[in-house]
Amino acid sequence: MKENYIIDTHSHINSEKFDQDRGKIIANAKENGVGTIINMGDTMESSKHVLQLAQEYDICYAGVGVHPEEAFEMQKDDFDKLAIWTKNNKVVCIGEIGLDYYWEKDGDKRALQKRIFIQQLDLARQLHLPVCVHNRDAHGDTMEILKKEGKGIRGVMHCFSGSLEIARELVKMDWYIGVDGPLTFKNAAKLPEIVKEIPLEKILVETDCPYMAPSPMRGKRNEPAFVRYVAEKLAELKGVDFQSVARQTTINAKTLYTRLEEVQSSK
Repeated sequence: MKENYIIDTHSHINSEKFDQDRGKIIANAKENGVGTIINMGDTMESSKHVLQLAQEYDICYAGVGVHPEEAFEMQKDDFDKLAIWTKNNKVVCIGEIGLDYYWEKDGDKRALQKRIFIQQLDLARQLHLPVCVHNRDAHGDTMEILKKEGKGIRGVMHCFSGSLEIARELVKMDWYIGVDGPLTFKNAAKLPEIVKEIPLEKILVETDCPYMAPSPMRGKRNEPAFVRYVAEKLAELKGVDFQSVARQTTINAKTLYTRLEEVQSSK
């Protein structure tokens, strides 16, 4: 493993915000030691797009799924499409799926989010794939669903925003927590303290670009190269050097997303 190798485990460079310079952004990631970018789908259309990017760029991998903000009554054809896309070995998970109650207050629409979350968890189980979960202001329902419907499934709680108690529960479930830009913010309240308590072996670094650029890039369009700032902050909080964080979080990503190791070791 290269000493400067690091993985951005959650990205959206399929976003239209990168349409004018996507190739340059990927090249910049490589120049900054990012060896792998995992792009997460959030609609059927974007899931198809991230797979195309994975086929086009050696550095790119994909997650396919429907985000709670994009929830709709998924039909058999939709699940069949997701399953077909996962036959490509550069699709590493079902994601980004989950619950978002911050934006959605309507009870019926929240119920729809829960239905398609459970359905996509079931799909992941059938396909023997891990999941990437989005959880915003829905901690109780998310954990209840994972404990009941997510048995036997491994995954990551992306952009972790829960409590230390939830983080510990996830670790007991052999899950990971994903940390990104907010870890570096001056007003980051509980997340730095949570990260100190959670084993480094259970943490993934991510950007969620083009959103939430880390300090000192806050306010700019986020990009995979900036995952380095998240890793540097994580190293500071853990009292270890950057290389230790880069090495361990890469191991973590390959342990969860086993197809990364399979594809890269076959080259």
